[in-house]
Amino acid sequence: MTWTVVARSLAASSIALPLIAAAPLAHAQPVICNPILRQCADNSVVGSERGTDTHITGIGVTEVIDCRNSTLLVNGANNRITALGTCWAVTMQGSGNVVIADNVINDVTVYGWDQTVLYKNGAPAVVDRGRELGMTNRIDRVPA
Repeated sequence: MTWTVVARSLAASSIALPLIAAAPLAHAQPVICNPILRQCADNSVVGSERGTDTHITGIGVTEVIDCRNSTLLVNGANNRITALGTCWAVTMQGSGNVVIADNVINDVTVYGWDQTVLYKNGAPAVVDRGRELGMTNRIDRVPA
């Protein structure tokens, strides 16, 4: 009878100890990868590596910027912006603005008239609020 108790205790221990040792590994968080950006993020919110959005407001501003996976917001008239890298989105308000972007991931939204957004890569959703109101804007994908 004594040997049976000892054998059962050893058998239970041999099963329980490896499970206890493996328990911390069971709570490990999975690695999250964004196939569009071809990057892996930590276990926080996907897209947390995005930079700060870039706001350009003015008349006749000419700039070359790095989008850093963020949104580019242009407000004003006759601005000429060259956006390098990947933009999450491009949003424009005003008239006569021109944005040439390397890559746009999510969307291009344009308010106003005589606006031009040309992007080389990506397949963003295009929302042309000016055209909905009868104003002419140009939003196109162009060869890289």
